[in-house]
Amino acid sequence: MEAIGYLATLGSHRVATDQPLVRFGADRAIIRAAVVRDGRETVVEIEVNPGRANRARVNRSPLTRPRDVLGTLRTVLFAPEDLALVKGDPGERRRFLDDLLVARQPRWAGVRADHDRILRQRNALLKSGAPVLRRGGRGAQRRSATVAEGESPDRARTDALHTLDVWDAQLAGVSAQLLYARLRLLRDLGPHVRTAYEQVSAGVCAAELTYRSTLREETAGRIAAGEVPGIAELEAELLATFAQVRGEEVERGVTLVGPHRDDLVLGLGELPAKGYASHGESWSLALALKLAAYRLLAHDLGDDPVLILDDVFAELDTGRRTRLADLVAGCEQVLITAAVAEDIPGSLVGQTYSITLGSVGDPTSRGPAQPSTPAR
Repeated sequence: MEAIGYLATLGSHRVATDQPLVRFGADRAIIRAAVVRDGRETVVEIEVNPGRANRARVNRSPLTRPRDVLGTLRTVLFAPEDLALVKGDPGERRRFLDDLLVARQPRWAGVRADHDRILRQRNALLKSGAPVLRRGGRGAQRRSATVAEGESPDRARTDALHTLDVWDAQLAGVSAQLLYARLRLLRDLGPHVRTAYEQVSAGVCAAELTYRSTLREETAGRIAAGEVPGIAELEAELLATFAQVRGEEVERGVTLVGPHRDDLVLGLGELPAKGYASHGESWSLALALKLAAYRLLAHDLGDDPVLILDDVFAELDTGRRTRLADLVAGCEQVLITAAVAEDIPGSLVGQTYSITLGSVGDPTSRGPAQPSTPAR
């Protein structure tokens, strides 16, 4: 399941780095799969090289960048780790939105990479140039040690401020694009989440999604109310907010405004889910997010992504298991893992593989359901 998800997203749902994906004692890993769409087969291959650049091939032809493989295979994966979407840090929810953006339109992978690169460079300037950028006080002596020989502190500070202005403009431009895309995505995703949560939980509370922005209060309020400002307006607002918080950013040596500091607030009724939702409600909400992502991709792309349920039935009570089984029974291809076969509702049991110590046994058929597309 992790390998299939990696082919679709170039990342693991379990770990943040590639090293744990490689067998102990080996220097690389190879993931290879045949993806069939509209009767046409495409062979996708990723060579995972921890500490070095990964490589990708499509139909045995090397690609310039691994991210060019994105879009060949689309998946939606739900795993126990996804409970962090509700209970975890904002970074988990930002990653969910951005991964879905890329699955929907792979070109956003480039915008995302540009944003992260520019952000790192701006943060490096804020951190290394902080003594020069600060005014007076205890920073004055530190400033004098950072300027070039023969250069006045005032000139050094002017140059540093000019450089920061340049990075402000670059970061505002790419951040506005990413923020706009997230807000458009959230507008489309919201109705699917509300429907999926109602179906999974059979509860009385409605699921609500609110985008919490780090922009100035008035604009942040409009965004929280569901408004989607245009890219040009968002870029201007980012620049204005950078100017407003510049002193604090220089003091702390880090960028405080932008998509990397925003959050997706999940709510049940009038209360935030984090801290108020029960364990079962949290599971239902996390599952609703993934089912909503699946339905949105299926609607946009005209064909179903591969739905992966990685050891989740053991975490659900009987009612939620049954409702989930009913919801996914009509999906084109569903891949399910379970440590205990009885955890899987009978309506979903089809072609089954027994895996012992890394060895995959011969497939068997159990129950009435059969996959419409064989797993490959």
